[in-house]
Amino acid sequence: MNFRFSFSLLIALFMAFSVQAELAIDVSGAMRDPMPVALPEMIHDGFFVGQQGKKILEVIKADLERSGLFEIVDKDSYIQEFSSMSQEPEFLDWKAIKAQALIQSQIEEVDANNIKVSFRLWDVFAENQMTGQSFTTTKDNWRRIAHVIADAIYERLTGEKGYFDTRIVYVSESGPATKRIKRLAIMDQDGENHKFLTNGAAMALTPRFSPNLQKITYMSYAGNTPRVYILDIESGDQMLLGNFPGMTFAPRFSPDSSKVLLSYASGGKTNIYEMDLKTRKSRQITYGRAIDTSPSYSPDGSQIVFNSDRGGNQQLYVMDADGSNVRRISFGNGRYATPVWSPRGDYIAFTKMAGGQFYVGVMYPDGTGERVLASGYLVEGPTWSPNGRVLMYFRQDKGKGRSTPPVKLYSIDLTGYNERQIITPADGSDPAWSPLLP
Repeated sequence: MNFRFSFSLLIALFMAFSVQAELAIDVSGAMRDPMPVALPEMIHDGFFVGQQGKKILEVIKADLERSGLFEIVDKDSYIQEFSSMSQEPEFLDWKAIKAQALIQSQIEEVDANNIKVSFRLWDVFAENQMTGQSFTTTKDNWRRIAHVIADAIYERLTGEKGYFDTRIVYVSESGPATKRIKRLAIMDQDGENHKFLTNGAAMALTPRFSPNLQKITYMSYAGNTPRVYILDIESGDQMLLGNFPGMTFAPRFSPDSSKVLLSYASGGKTNIYEMDLKTRKSRQITYGRAIDTSPSYSPDGSQIVFNSDRGGNQQLYVMDADGSNVRRISFGNGRYATPVWSPRGDYIAFTKMAGGQFYVGVMYPDGTGERVLASGYLVEGPTWSPNGRVLMYFRQDKGKGRSTPPVKLYSIDLTGYNERQIITPADGSDPAWSPLLP
């Protein structure tokens, strides 16, 4: 879905008074009180377009509050009302209700099919505009416009890219435990615009986005043999990856989408292969009798993290992209699995099994600085938001008697706070977070 940006109309950046620091949130530390943000009603010139403006503001509010970094000030406390975008804030009114940032916005009907949405972000204490943008788009694209605006506000106030204008692909699970149906589904990061990508006739697992967003690689049991496939999201076309005679699984795209890593099980051993998507030629990267699996490239494609039992139990290893210079990086208690490199390159997320519990955690690429973010009877399958700030994973609690507890998706901040459930129509597992939409 395309929309046009009209930056020149509203973008304006001002220097704060020399005695005042620019409004910003430090997102690198531990939990802090969320920043109070005022989000008054959108300026509008008609009932129906005004109703659409309310829906846009609801999505912006939900995005910002879900991050755990912002709190929208109760609208009943607002003193000033805006009648035009040229009207500047009465800053004393907004300081009185303890708002630190103010979002002024407007929606206009361009024609029967299109709307124009504008916003201005104000630093209440420095009394200046931090940024502003205007968008013209189709009326049915209103939800995405809201995510884009929330991303712009998030970036201006934190200094990091946002992650709201993204999608999640995951495995939707239904049916009894003995006959589980697992099919691919896709949705916006907030759970909206949900749709299924496969029909459930063959079990689907471990979906992964390509960095260019057009394709998904995953493992399917089609033909009763687990193999890696590539699915075109838009066309629905599906292609078997490679001509391996046995089981292939745990796929992941390279940062430039030109290659796919996968594991190939044959003769009691499992090794990692790299498939060139243009030439269709495969290259073996690891060798030996061990089980080497769950490979993930570093953001620059120069290194690969994976898990292996070559040392006697399941641990994490990093190697150069050609398979050389292999070194173990996990040395804590328990077994480690499903490593995935952060988009920023600063952390590796993982699943850990120890003492009858599962954990999701992060460590630096050299194995130092290990931290647990979530724990439980079953927590597994971490995936990074595109800004490397948030992790998503799936969780299942321990059942009572013969009951099978639901499997649900959750997100958590990199600091280990703000765990939130992501609502899905049925059970959900194996999430994969997309990059920001183009």
